[in-house]
Amino acid sequence: MKKGNDIMRSLAMVTQLGISMLAPVVLCAFIGSWLDERYGWSVTAVLLVLGIMAGARNTWMLLRSIQPPASKGRQENEQKDQ
Repeated sequence: MKKGNDIMRSLAMVTQLGISMLAPVVLCAFIGSWLDERYGWSVTAVLLVLGIMAGARNTWMLLRSIQPPASKGRQENEQKDQ
């Protein structure tokens, strides 16, 4: 059953990464097109770039929180060897 839990955890992580990357992009594109239609402002491209940057930051922060620090893993391995 351990293998099934690992697969589900990996699938959940991939889904969370995709959502955290795409949600800001879609939201900024929607708001930009709405502002273009409503007020005639041309801000879609600017908001799209901001959405891409926000999605990249969200993904980076999520990956950093998932990955254990390299030095901690190295210390645990050294302790096991002794």
